[in-house]
Amino acid sequence: MLHLIKLAVGCPTIDSLAQRMREPRLDGHGVITTRTMPKRAEEILAGGSLYRVMDGFILCRQPVADFRTTTRPDGTAGTLILVKDDIIPVSPRAMRPFQGWRYLSPEDAPPDLVSGNGAVDGLEALPVMLRRALAELCLI
Repeated sequence: MLHLIKLAVGCPTIDSLAQRMREPRLDGHGVITTRTMPKRAEEILAGGSLYRVMDGFILCRQPVADFRTTTRPDGTAGTLILVKDDIIPVSPRAMRPFQGWRYLSPEDAPPDLVSGNGAVDGLEALPVMLRRALAELCLI
């Protein structure tokens, strides 16, 4: 299994990302457009997620459902990343801006704020701005 990480440009919060993911839709999934198809797509489709960077922090992830090729408006080839509707908050981690997407190994991915049994670990209940402040101070 392997993950991707990508900036969520223009989405400062998880709520704004959720709103953005309502349109466009393809086969019941949210759509993210990018230029290149991951060469390791099969590893990502084996349970990987798209981790999202918002205002300098990795704040959440979305399970990847599929990849599709497309033609961009300028006529060049592109890729659609189809993600499931689940937006799973993760322990905030600072991340510098970058272009496009990057691979993210499971060992390097921040942990979910909700445990595997559905229980909230306490941080999920904190406001996003407070979680960011605590992450900046390296307290979480």
